[in-house]
Amino acid sequence: SLTRPHRTVFMRAIEACDLHWQDPHLQHIITEDHYNNYCYHDNLDGCLFDSRGWPLWHEHVPTACARVDALRSHGYPKEALRLAIAIINTLRRQQQKQLELFRGHKKELLHRGVTSVTNLEGWVGHPLDPIGTLFGTLMETGWGSDDGATLYFSAGTCRKTENHVYMPLPFLEEGETFMSLAVETALIGLGQQRVMPDGLYAQEKVCRNEEQLLAKLQEVDLDEMLVKIFRKQATLLLEAGPYSGLGEILYRESVPMHTFAKYLFTSLLPHDAELAYRIALRAMRLPVLESTASSADLSRPQHIVSVVSNRYPRWFTLSHIESQQCELASTMLTAAKGDSCRLHTVLESIQKNIHSSSHIFKLAQDAFKIATLMDSLPDLTLLKVSLELGLQVMRLTLSTLNWRRREMVRWLVTCATEVGVFALDNIMQNWFTLFTPTEATSVVASTIMSNSTIVRLHLDCNQQEKLANSARTLALQCAMKDPQNCALSALTLCEKDHIAFETAYQIVLDSAATGMNYTQLFTIARYMEHRGYPMRAYKLATLALTHLNLSYNQDTHPAINDVLWACALSHLLGKNELAAVIPLVVKSVKCATVLSDILRRCTLTTPGMVALHSRRNSGKLMSLDKAPLRQLLDATIGAYINTTHSRLTHISPRHYSEFIEFLSKARETFLMAQDGHTQFTQFIDNLKQIYKGKKKLMMLVRERFG
Repeated sequence: SLTRPHRTVFMRAIEACDLHWQDPHLQHIITEDHYNNYCYHDNLDGCLFDSRGWPLWHEHVPTACARVDALRSHGYPKEALRLAIAIINTLRRQQQKQLELFRGHKKELLHRGVTSVTNLEGWVGHPLDPIGTLFGTLMETGWGSDDGATLYFSAGTCRKTENHVYMPLPFLEEGETFMSLAVETALIGLGQQRVMPDGLYAQEKVCRNEEQLLAKLQEVDLDEMLVKIFRKQATLLLEAGPYSGLGEILYRESVPMHTFAKYLFTSLLPHDAELAYRIALRAMRLPVLESTASSADLSRPQHIVSVVSNRYPRWFTLSHIESQQCELASTMLTAAKGDSCRLHTVLESIQKNIHSSSHIFKLAQDAFKIATLMDSLPDLTLLKVSLELGLQVMRLTLSTLNWRRREMVRWLVTCATEVGVFALDNIMQNWFTLFTPTEATSVVASTIMSNSTIVRLHLDCNQQEKLANSARTLALQCAMKDPQNCALSALTLCEKDHIAFETAYQIVLDSAATGMNYTQLFTIARYMEHRGYPMRAYKLATLALTHLNLSYNQDTHPAINDVLWACALSHLLGKNELAAVIPLVVKSVKCATVLSDILRRCTLTTPGMVALHSRRNSGKLMSLDKAPLRQLLDATIGAYINTTHSRLTHISPRHYSEFIEFLSKARETFLMAQDGHTQFTQFIDNLKQIYKGKKKLMMLVRERFG
């Protein structure tokens, strides 16, 4: 495992105290324009000069660049430039050596498939900003001279203009300029494989420093020479193995290359599309999200957690990194429009490397927008890529919570509609891997079967029927799996097919005893009445009543309207239906005011006034002395008595007047019975005896009821 030496904020300052400038090689570098290996005879190990005889400076890179910065800030720009060129030539030589070293061990490293990071301390985001220092030194391209002129240097040139003197400078290759050297330095630094530092500030600094360097690079117009450098460095970065952030094998905690690769991709695309795509596709990796923590105990579900939350150090900038990964993918998708082979490759990369459902959804939407631009015909290949990404989002979010899930489902149906009828049929055939039963019926199938979708697709009768069959099959499967939430949608979708409708109704009946509550059953019962099936509605209403329990004090319960509707439906169907439903009501409802309301409604009209065959029933009003209304009347009186005692147990003076009104309603119900007056008088007398301690209340009772 990676171990870092313990360092404090004072370590660099302490180390800086030991720096000196007396090294003869360093002195020659910063003071001589033509210093080479012919001038120096102590280069026994070959580390002071390269094969061309140009001087090298081997020192900790940030420290060496700090020397350059110190020379610039203390008025030695020429010396700073000389040292900067020596450092850059050293970096380029080191890059070649690392490439050769990797090639020698490539088979072994690729076989292992993992690597350790080669740089604990990255140059981009470093507190001493080494790459920024080298870049700035070179881009200044000159310094003031005694006569007020400015000296500019480029290899192989020596000319004078009115205001500037151009002079040749050694240690630059033919055609090379300070600008090209600065650009190459930035590319080397940005492509370095480096470990993500600890701490929020350090991680933000890495991102910020990278963006600052790229912003400076974007100000440079690419000419033929710079494109050549881009090609060279891109190829080296792809082949440099563990020394490059774009190498074949990547350390798990390496700083991702997404932002840098996006810049390389857009720069190289007009000149070398193949290389541009190789760079971008290689950079799509985000290995920190691809493996689980080795310390996790996978036998315990609670330990299977996100690797990011379970690792050390934490990646505080992960959301920014993932958004940059998404931007890179979006840039590739946009560029690949019209090229089916490249689109397929980019799609595979997205599916493999992007783990955030929100970012994949954004890419799917981006691809859809690009594919359906108004000024051209839809790009079917890009539409299919968009659909594939949408399907992956559905699979990723099926078993996890996502607040945008409903939007995602609706969008997928829209996308599939644009692709064509085969895509819609496919998502309905495979709904169980993509949607919950509720989503499949209430959103997917309902939207697909809507008139607007049919018109949009220009379907003929056979195609419409095939799509409808798929929707009905889906609806029945969903109703079987989740009858509580899907039964009503299934019935609605199956309305035009008698066999399917009967099957859906049977699923409801089979599930009524155990799988459905009274609210769901009442809703389906009302739907059945609306569709013209009153007996089925009655059957479902009676099943709903068996699940209901209304206590004495629930006089505002939301199910009251359903109970009244069920009783009204039974009353309209006939005496037998009413006789069957009243025992269920008496068992389920203990609320006196609800029972008295039902009782009055049943006594106002004759049962069966709207019978099954719409014939008028000339029968008499039902008697309160005979079943079934006698049972209902007794239950209502009993409910008033029980409710009265319950109220008196904890009554306060401010509720006395309300209680008296309640007794008045109770008396109306008592008087509906033949001996109701006697029963009510006995009831009041009992109250006076039992609750004689509540003198004020009993006085009010006597005033009203005697």
